[in-house]
Amino acid sequence: MPGPQIPDHILPRLNRIAELARKSPDLAFRSLAHHIDVDLLRAAYQLTRKDGAVGVDGVTAKAYAEDLEANLVSLLNRFKSGTYRAPPVKRVHIPKGDGKTRPIGIPAFEDKVLQRAVAMILNAVYEQDFLEFSYGFRPQRSAHDALGTLREILTDMRGGWVLDVDIKAFFDTLCPSHLRAFLDQRIRDGVLRRAIDKWLKAGVLEDGKQSFPELGTPQGGVISPLLANIYLHEVLDRWFVRDIKPRMVGRAEIIRFADDFVIIFALEQDARRMLEELPLRFSQFGLTIHPEKTRLVPFLKPEHTERSTGATVKAPEPGTFDLLGFTHFWGRSRKGYWAVFRKTADSRFARALGRLDEWCRRNRHLPVKRQHKALSDKLRGHYNYYGIRGNSRDISRFRNQTVLTWKRWLSRRAQHGELTWEKFDRIQKCYSLPPARLPTRAPRPKQTPTTRSRMR
Repeated sequence: MPGPQIPDHILPRLNRIAELARKSPDLAFRSLAHHIDVDLLRAAYQLTRKDGAVGVDGVTAKAYAEDLEANLVSLLNRFKSGTYRAPPVKRVHIPKGDGKTRPIGIPAFEDKVLQRAVAMILNAVYEQDFLEFSYGFRPQRSAHDALGTLREILTDMRGGWVLDVDIKAFFDTLCPSHLRAFLDQRIRDGVLRRAIDKWLKAGVLEDGKQSFPELGTPQGGVISPLLANIYLHEVLDRWFVRDIKPRMVGRAEIIRFADDFVIIFALEQDARRMLEELPLRFSQFGLTIHPEKTRLVPFLKPEHTERSTGATVKAPEPGTFDLLGFTHFWGRSRKGYWAVFRKTADSRFARALGRLDEWCRRNRHLPVKRQHKALSDKLRGHYNYYGIRGNSRDISRFRNQTVLTWKRWLSRRAQHGELTWEKFDRIQKCYSLPPARLPTRAPRPKQTPTTRSRMR
């Protein structure tokens, strides 16, 4: 989803930075920290989530707000003087769909506020550099924007050869020395760079033991996705535009959302050439392409008219690929035309249903009214993300499975035998779960200088 909105009174100073960055693409900024004051820290605090898990210091957002102004003044003084100490990130593990777990970092709340403030300044600079096909964790851009652009490209190219790339443990293997070299090209402000270095070296606290990984970025923090975008902007995006596209025989396009990306080629020979060069390029910067999860997928339109001759061409049966939780495939529209469709990826569907089942199990003794509210919120969140055109069937299926799961766990707590459908129907009349509907998406806000990208 698009990022939080920056308060209007903060925008002028960010716009000035953005305008200078846009006019001077080779300028390395040496004086930016003076833009961070108590007013900007207050705005960063307002944009920071207040309901997240607490970090290693145990300070909640509520406790921090009890003496907010004094805390922000203290934070600013420590940041400017260099005495700010970045606490280690608390690491927890959340389950993945394949039975494995994904490590997630939880910074201290004050750390989140300062990272947000620094990210606001860095975004003003880098939004002028980032390229149009990069969508992840950027202002006024979302996963749905990336998916929409991808569908338009595939339709216009009549499919092609899709290189579905998986970077192995990207956030854990990102090389700080390369990142510092990339930052040197644009950000040389000593105060900002000192803070970034402290976050990179802060370490991880897991099960009471602190470690200091030599590679990776502090996952879970506001600054981490931005640093990842800066890294891949240099390693992948600019390299693709500057060195790869000019050497392609046919058309080639890329869509990237953070470390998830696909590259579409009109010609197989170009795709196979890229498949050979990409691992070599990434290895220069400490990254590894996952050999099993990276695939070259034939995704040509099954039947189309050749533009030059007007002849009907039949392609081999196309494959499918996943991006951002959706499986992409060719299918017939209601009018009989071939079109690119998207449906919820099987792994994401199973994972979401598994989380919902676990929630019902743990909370089956709550009052039905509270269960209904929580499940309704979960369903609306699912609809909001997966409710795109062509995916009505899967979100309806998810709602039906939710109803069955809820009934099953309510039956487990029934004291007078199994909860029959007749009894459950009476419950649903009072507490009906929201129907499966595609959400109405608002148009993207008009871009400002701080959010405008340009091609270099």
